[in-house]
Amino acid sequence: MNYSVSADALKNKVILVTGAGAGIGKQAAMSFAEHGATVILLGRTVKKLEQTYDQIVEAGFAQPAIVPLDMKGATKQHYIDMAETIQGQFGRLDGVLHNASLLGVISPFDQIGEDTFDEVMQVNVKAQFLMTQALLPLLHKSDDARVTFTSSTVGHVGRAYWGAYAISKFATEGMMQVLADEVSDSSIRVNAINPGGTRTGMRAKAFPAEDVELLKTPKDIMPLYLYLMAPEGKELHGQCIDAQPK
Repeated sequence: MNYSVSADALKNKVILVTGAGAGIGKQAAMSFAEHGATVILLGRTVKKLEQTYDQIVEAGFAQPAIVPLDMKGATKQHYIDMAETIQGQFGRLDGVLHNASLLGVISPFDQIGEDTFDEVMQVNVKAQFLMTQALLPLLHKSDDARVTFTSSTVGHVGRAYWGAYAISKFATEGMMQVLADEVSDSSIRVNAINPGGTRTGMRAKAFPAEDVELLKTPKDIMPLYLYLMAPEGKELHGQCIDAQPK
């Protein structure tokens, strides 16, 4: 499929990107800004967010905003407060890319620690649930809003030793489908992306011996990310799409 969008496809759009300090999230923030969006950069490491911010400003794109937030410790009230801040600053929200995830530990099922399981489910599922809940009123104010979740190949078919991460991605796809069905008569379109093997820190942690030169870079897979946020992708709804189909 050809995921091409116009150069100014995201002009005047306000888009929140989680995990915007590195990897796919950073590249998505850059690419959305390049196509005209005002990007809200969310992440837990302020220094990394500031680097993304500086690169966007230096490139001459719209000035982004920074939301430092650790999704591992954030409460429902944090997301409500964040939504109120976005409301006050922008009046609406046109898109959310749920990109931040924790890998946890690659280990046998019977050796997954309860703390690890809780942390992975907190960041990959519960935080995204609470954040989306808080942001829905703002998304409904947009004429053409998007929510894009991030799944994984192990969120389609379970794989040995991928434990909490795989379980969390099955949950993510389920959450996407439930929300998509509920808002199908609105201006909000909801989908998920499976990025596939991509040159990121998380991938290196999971596959330390892999030759990274054989992997696609975050920039290589951006056409799909842009398409799902842009007017061109309006017909896609309730789907999980592989950024690197076999």
